[in-house]
Amino acid sequence: MKRLKDVKCGEHVKVVKLEGDGAVRRRIMDMGITKGCEVTVRKVAPLGDPIQITVRGYELSIRKFDAEMIIVES
Repeated sequence: MKRLKDVKCGEHVKVVKLEGDGAVRRRIMDMGITKGCEVTVRKVAPLGDPIQITVRGYELSIRKFDAEMIIVES
């Protein structure tokens, strides 16, 4: 299994699991990133932070720290 921060631009992946606890996990879920949803990586900044993704039909930028807590599969 790989993490969202390791996904290349243009790849479509499915969220398998969210790590983290408490407020951090809740914030990620409030952004619409939940188990089973489809995510497409649109852009990655030159230094890797932030990562722009498409989730549930809208564009979202997340920090590399948050992307590291999201386990995905192809």
